[in-house]
Amino acid sequence: MRHFLTLADYTKEEILEILELASQIKKETKNKEFKEYMPKQTLGMIFEKSSTRTRVSFETGIYQLGGVGLFLSSNDIQLGRGEPLSDTSRVISSMVDMVMIRTFGHEKIEEFTKYSKVPVINGLTTEYHPVQLMADYMTIQEAGLDKDLVVAYVGDGNNLAHSWLNLCAKLGFELRIATPKGYEVNSNILDRALEMAKLSGAKISIGNDPKVAVQGSTVVTTDTWVSMGQEDEKEQRLKDFDGYIVDQNMMSLAQSNAIFLHCLPAYRGYEVSEEVMEGSQSLIFEEAENRLHAQKGVMVWLDRKRNS
Repeated sequence: MRHFLTLADYTKEEILEILELASQIKKETKNKEFKEYMPKQTLGMIFEKSSTRTRVSFETGIYQLGGVGLFLSSNDIQLGRGEPLSDTSRVISSMVDMVMIRTFGHEKIEEFTKYSKVPVINGLTTEYHPVQLMADYMTIQEAGLDKDLVVAYVGDGNNLAHSWLNLCAKLGFELRIATPKGYEVNSNILDRALEMAKLSGAKISIGNDPKVAVQGSTVVTTDTWVSMGQEDEKEQRLKDFDGYIVDQNMMSLAQSNAIFLHCLPAYRGYEVSEEVMEGSQSLIFEEAENRLHAQKGVMVWLDRKRNS
């Protein structure tokens, strides 16, 4: 049985297979052909972190596949009152067909998966955000930029940056990450990505100058500077990230056909300017919609692997 916890667990062929399936399902959805790939199946959705896109995309996605989603806030289930993860996992996975978890430390989802009887999907942890990267790459494919791809990630070395490292290392494109000093990516995750990159031919560069990263790139992407749980650091972070805003001057350094991506929510005037957000190079809302389609691809693929 397969789970979807990090992209490092998948081969290039598997990632592209899931994306091809997602694209097929998207075409069917656009034609109002809602094929019941997962009839009467139940997706348990455990949320320890609040969400807009993750909840709506998974709940809508499983419904369109013929199933139903159960929203399980940690405030409403026994997990939030101290029940061990191992107990919660064994109980919930005995009643549902698949589980999606959006939580804090990655070790929590690993613990849940250890005891689960059904496939588990990582909806976000502090260390990784793999479902977002599936939507991002799907958007890149649709824009016709997946060949000779050069991605510039500007901002915090967080879970999104870590997932970009994993995707790059598996698919073999060029990734340039620019973070302020003190906000670099996790060194262990970087080292593992560099090892995987030797096999795929991926090029990974890490630095502190966003202009160097963006120069000649085909995709420019960023994330919020102040994520959930970091609100008390906001004032210091805004100072530390001065000069890292993706504005029109920054975008002008990229190739003329480059696109801008952001996982949202975005804070205009901080990590990205209003002009870039609403400009012709921005595909952020296409990217957001692709969360729905990419995640349907992940769910159907996992279900097929379980039943094959």
